[in-house]
Amino acid sequence: MEKQKIFIATANANKVREFRELLEPRGYEVSSILDLQKPFDIEENGTTFAENAVIKAEGACRKLQIPCLADDSGLEIDALNKEPGIYSARWLGHDTSYDYKNQVVLERMQGKKDRACRYVCAIALAKPNAETVVFEDTCEAVIAEQPYGKSGFGFDPIIYYEPLKMTMAEMTPEQKNAISHRGKAMRKMEAYLDAHQS
Repeated sequence: MEKQKIFIATANANKVREFRELLEPRGYEVSSILDLQKPFDIEENGTTFAENAVIKAEGACRKLQIPCLADDSGLEIDALNKEPGIYSARWLGHDTSYDYKNQVVLERMQGKKDRACRYVCAIALAKPNAETVVFEDTCEAVIAEQPYGKSGFGFDPIIYYEPLKMTMAEMTPEQKNAISHRGKAMRKMEAYLDAHQS
């Protein structure tokens, strides 16, 4: 049986890897902006994670005319008025390292009793001549006192997940996929794909 092509509308190699780990075992042929000879950029001007995911997925789908997935995700920190939120990737500047971003978060969180935070993920699936569907989920956690772990990416070293008593950067990929915002949103999407296989 021919594999169904699916395009991931991101140039983030870490996100592509996570999507591949979840989709390829299910028989999908996954490609992304990283595979294009002429990469394109889609302006994210939505006000929510879901809006931005839809903008990216539908924009890619219009260009490529195949099923396209886009994920918009980020970190909300309650004590910082839900920052960095939808601006997580470009917070403090597009090319700012996450080591520095994490350091700034820890500095701004010094002395704060409320360290609650959550990762939020919205995944949009756009298909030609079909209505776009969105799958959302969250992972509740707290901001650690200092970075721990070398796995994961982004804010993971400072995101402490209390049930497992470790940061997201200390988890194996399997542990992280089981509890992460993206893993949970992805499973909602997989259930949808199973129910609507063409």
